[in-house]
Amino acid sequence: MRTPDPHPDSDPGTPTGTRALLERIVHDWQHASPGLDPSPMLTYLLIDRLHAAMERRVNRTYTPSGLNPATWDLLVTLRRSAPPAGLTPTELSELTAITGASITNRIGRLLERGLIERKIDDLDRRSNRIRLSERGRALADQLIPEHLQNEREMFSVLTADEIRTLETLAGRLLASLEPGPTPE
Repeated sequence: MRTPDPHPDSDPGTPTGTRALLERIVHDWQHASPGLDPSPMLTYLLIDRLHAAMERRVNRTYTPSGLNPATWDLLVTLRRSAPPAGLTPTELSELTAITGASITNRIGRLLERGLIERKIDDLDRRSNRIRLSERGRALADQLIPEHLQNEREMFSVLTADEIRTLETLAGRLLASLEPGPTPE
């Protein structure tokens, strides 16, 4: 068992509130259960707070335009991946990892705003194709550079090597947590 560091967050880049919280958690666990190693809890909390802070920051790009994370993801996916004819809801679901009911809801919200169009598929009349409207494309083209700049600024405190290390470690952890293929 690893002995918890009483200062788990000695990095001066860690926000004071988070550092104080982590120190409080270590202190409380040392008193509540002296043999317990809360290290995984501290790591999880740090990643959770990082995710929340990053999400708040990126949301500033598209929230003023009336978008939310769900509709932004769909808009960006259509801009990035859709051929001129558009994508089927199933294809959109696969590209965004969003389930059927949720994708239908998001499509509905963007249709109401005139940011996407739904057309009957020429090859399969039972299927629809979703594509950006001119207005949706213009909005995506306006916001994507701002979004990328915002993300660039968030990572600017790290060196290129640190970013590669972060990507490697995050990828490894994510791969261990995501469900694998179902054995036949």
